[in-house]
Amino acid sequence: MKENKLFSPYQLGPVTLRNRIVRSAAFENMARGNAPTQELQDYHVSVARGGVGMTTVAYCAVDLSGVSFDGQLYVRPEIIPAMKRMTDAIHAEGAKASIQLGHCGNMTHFYTCHCMPVSADTWFNLYSPTIHRRLKVAEIKGLVKKFGEAVDWARACGFDCVEIHAGHAYLISQFISPRTNHRRDEYGGCFENRVRFMNEVLDEVMAHAGKDMAVVVKTNMWDDCWHGSDIEEGIRIAKEIAKHKVHGIVLSGGTVSRSPMTILGGAMPYKTLAHYMSMKSFWWLKAALNFPGVAPIMMPTQPFKELYFMDKAKRFQQEIKDVPLIYVGGVQSGDNCQQIMDEGFELFQIAHVLIKDPDFVKHVQEDPHYHAGCGRSNYCVGRMYTLNMKCHECVEREGEPIPNRLKKEIATLEAKARQSVEQQREGK
Repeated sequence: MKENKLFSPYQLGPVTLRNRIVRSAAFENMARGNAPTQELQDYHVSVARGGVGMTTVAYCAVDLSGVSFDGQLYVRPEIIPAMKRMTDAIHAEGAKASIQLGHCGNMTHFYTCHCMPVSADTWFNLYSPTIHRRLKVAEIKGLVKKFGEAVDWARACGFDCVEIHAGHAYLISQFISPRTNHRRDEYGGCFENRVRFMNEVLDEVMAHAGKDMAVVVKTNMWDDCWHGSDIEEGIRIAKEIAKHKVHGIVLSGGTVSRSPMTILGGAMPYKTLAHYMSMKSFWWLKAALNFPGVAPIMMPTQPFKELYFMDKAKRFQQEIKDVPLIYVGGVQSGDNCQQIMDEGFELFQIAHVLIKDPDFVKHVQEDPHYHAGCGRSNYCVGRMYTLNMKCHECVEREGEPIPNRLKKEIATLEAKARQSVEQQREGK
């Protein structure tokens, strides 16, 4: 077995992390009016106190036009003091602070982003549902500048690192994917044109990052949807990212509107999702989820697998040598953490286990075989888009009632996840 480096420091560009474990940018939905709250601060401080090397505040839009939810942040000067209080509190616990920067593109509504949603092309997004319009070249150039300005804003807020979201079918990914980009100008058509927006954003980001801000990029290994980018194109995209001398590439996959459980792993709790959805905001999706047989077509489920992205991530290891690759996906235990280190990844990201147990890292330090006991019912996913991101065990401990039909769904999905993991282990 290779030397255990799990709890050794790591130099991420100009930033030194105390260990190799990063809280991934899982959407918290803990902002209100697109501004930080005490709840958001308390969660990230609890994770920092629990031992991670760095915690990532999820999805902050570089502009109001890129906001999907009211519970999401977007870059503006008036929230800098509150953000600085949060990063100061994270630093006081010994962890570094990162923030994910992006733009949702067509994954929003007029009443959320206060304009007609924009994308690489004009079309209709069935999953919002909304009509969205094609960005003009001058607007694209303006958004590129917004990404650079967002890095300066993040620095003023006290962040040590920014994570640029170039995956999951948000705006950068909408330009990259042949499924959503049918432009005939310099931003569409051939591969070089489809990655042009991403390359311009990363040029701008790296110029603003300078010598004191770490930069990582989340990318799709594959889109896992019809007419999307496959693994081979995913590798080409990662190589484009590497040319910018970023400090790490987060290897993810899937499309939020077509294959969300590829991203999140395991089953989608349809009853939980429909129960918590607002009829005002998600009337169409809520109705569809309650219609028999429709939900599995819209949001296909899949058997849960520990380290579910590992096989594909190892393919990227073979091709990308000059930029550290950051693993994410399906970490449940100390044994999983060690396996990631043994496979040669320098850093990895976790989210599910920290939702259930913010002290997960400390527990692994005490017991290398510690298992978080996360049942992977994805109840936290079912409520995070409309309430906040919480494990059902935490919700019940806090006295919030969970309807019996949702409890039955949780029990069923957790039993299926256990069975899936056991079958995979027996098959080895």
